[in-house]
Amino acid sequence: MDTTKVTSQNAGARAADDAPLPGRWLGYTAVLAASVMDLLDSTVANVAAPSIRAGLGGSYADLQWIAAGYTLAMAVALLTGGRLGDVFGRKRVLLAGVAGFTLSSVLCAAAQSPTTLIVARIVQGVCGAVMLPQGFGLTRDLFGPAEMKKAWGVFGPMMGLSAVLGPVIAGVLIHADLFGTGWRTIFAINAPIGVLALVMGWKYLPDVAPTARGTRLDAAGVGLAGAGAFLLVFPLVQGRELGWPAWTLVMLGAALPVLGLFALHQVRRRRAGRTTLVEPSVFTKRAYVSGVGFAIAFTASMGGMILTLGVFLQLGLGYGALHASLTTAPWALGALFGSAFGGITMHRLGRRILHLGLILMGGGVLGLYVVFQWAGAGITHWDFVAPLLVGGAGMGMIFVPLFDIILGGVEAHEMGSASGTLQALQQLGMTLGIAVLGTVFFNILGPSVPGSPAHVAAALDAASTTALCTVGLTVLAFLLAFFLPKAARPAEDGAAEEPEPVRELAAV
Repeated sequence: MDTTKVTSQNAGARAADDAPLPGRWLGYTAVLAASVMDLLDSTVANVAAPSIRAGLGGSYADLQWIAAGYTLAMAVALLTGGRLGDVFGRKRVLLAGVAGFTLSSVLCAAAQSPTTLIVARIVQGVCGAVMLPQGFGLTRDLFGPAEMKKAWGVFGPMMGLSAVLGPVIAGVLIHADLFGTGWRTIFAINAPIGVLALVMGWKYLPDVAPTARGTRLDAAGVGLAGAGAFLLVFPLVQGRELGWPAWTLVMLGAALPVLGLFALHQVRRRRAGRTTLVEPSVFTKRAYVSGVGFAIAFTASMGGMILTLGVFLQLGLGYGALHASLTTAPWALGALFGSAFGGITMHRLGRRILHLGLILMGGGVLGLYVVFQWAGAGITHWDFVAPLLVGGAGMGMIFVPLFDIILGGVEAHEMGSASGTLQALQQLGMTLGIAVLGTVFFNILGPSVPGSPAHVAAALDAASTTALCTVGLTVLAFLLAFFLPKAARPAEDGAAEEPEPVRELAAV
């Protein structure tokens, strides 16, 4: 008899059973492994970007696409990723996503050109969006109410530790240059993790019957959303490299109408009683719309900093990958402690915790600007410690309360769509930050000879400018926060709370 078979239609029915599911903690390792792989891949590409360019060649725009391709693909695929589990079964979809993510990681490690690597990163992003949304439902399938908090108690520290150690591990692997593979090991490391997830998931995850079997997915909606996002991001990344030809401006201009068609398509599907990717009614709520703007501004500021700080340290100051990852470690460490503080105080402080976090984050980034101006070419890694620690703590304070506060005014029947849409738009914000702030940075950096005084001066100027742009985005988010619900959404009675995503804590 297969002990992983569960015949109930939902996790709540299984949770009512007095007998715990055999092998549940072994099955949970598959959920953890999938999340760890995503955390590592949201980290390693930024640490390795200069090493990848040195090995494969390519342009500065290629560096942007290596990061932006992953987040853009995830943003679009997240609109339907969670729904796939309802239609085909969470276990099956998770395993398919893990298999695809593992295979695409191997393709990344074997890439022989920037284009091949970018395509593999896009596939990774799609597979990540397929596997990650299944984790919450599978955790509820595995554990009853008595053990749910214990499970999330394992999840949070595990992800936080991965967030802090991820950049350092990437730097160590690149520095070690195992068997002459250089940066390729940072992607190859996903292979054993993925195999572990597949084996444990296949053997120990429960087979819960799909709750929406036979539902038709909105393929046209995914196509429109993807087309609109691509029309918006592509010219922002490639325009500078190509000298801003007229067609790039036409693409930018076409993005808004295509996204408008997507919105109209969703409204028509809802009126026809069909399943939508986005619940149109949530966009009639001022607080939610303001929250979307807040999330995009906040993650854009972070996305731009992810790329530009790592590139500045390596291409501008000549740091190695390990030196750069250790230099930025205070940001991730501060974020770890900030997220704990935000989680503890969010129900007492409400949206004030977002304002406090933004003040610290903006102050930390402004501190970086002061360091750039004050230390100049004599800057050392010690100069980064205080501003990165403060800025990281501020960023961390925002992540845990973010969803609970933005979703504070959303009706119960809108929660699934509102949450999924918000996650997708967070990824889009990251992509836009990489595209816009990366373009600003590389435009100022220019073609100067690496290592020359002129190159270092240009890099400092580029880093200073993007730091000020980041501060500007945090100010915008600060203003938008005044329109959010004052209090965080209360937890449902008797329900264990799912920790909000912490993948972005590993970004720097």
